[in-house]
Amino acid sequence: MGLFRDQPYLIREQEPLAEGAVLLRGYAADQANVLWDALTKILDTAPFRHMFTPGGFRMSVAMTNCGDAGWISDRSGYRYAPLDPVTGLHWPEIPASFQSVSTGAAVLAGYAGFEPDVCLVNRYEPGARLTLHQDKDERDFTQPIVSVSLGLPAVFLFGTTTRRDRPRRIRLESGDVAVWGGTSRMAYHGIAPLADGEHPLTGRSRINLTFRKAL
Repeated sequence: MGLFRDQPYLIREQEPLAEGAVLLRGYAADQANVLWDALTKILDTAPFRHMFTPGGFRMSVAMTNCGDAGWISDRSGYRYAPLDPVTGLHWPEIPASFQSVSTGAAVLAGYAGFEPDVCLVNRYEPGARLTLHQDKDERDFTQPIVSVSLGLPAVFLFGTTTRRDRPRRIRLESGDVAVWGGTSRMAYHGIAPLADGEHPLTGRSRINLTFRKAL
């Protein structure tokens, strides 16, 4: 087990996914309750909602955001917006605990200096899925993506920069953190339909915190 500086985050296993991509097994497990408590405060201002694709399809994943902007989807397309379209308010600030886990994981993955300005929060309930896609609405593709899993386990689909290549299937547990950038920054990725279950922290759901440098 490794300890990063004076942070209370422990690495149980570091698993390479591809060039520029790594999975930090259990990195955030010991701080899961702290992250969950911070999320509940975010939800007081910016509750979960099911967005719609530009084609009019309702997403099975419920979403919200915090940071300088939030990722949204509607008939006008995919984009980052400074205001929550549901409340008309600015998105909540990224909590210090969120910043700590994201920047610490980025350093361990080889991306020193990463300072996210947005965090997209996804809630998966049984049957919810996220189809293969690229994160390409950000302005600076030199910055990595940091993805933190909390709650029910999920199957992470991680492919290459070519959609036709078959993705790897990787089981994610609560506290696992995936980081990808460099030549893998535009890798296609997604989540297979979530299996039913019960988790002591999140109940019948999985939470995903995705940190990005978007603006």
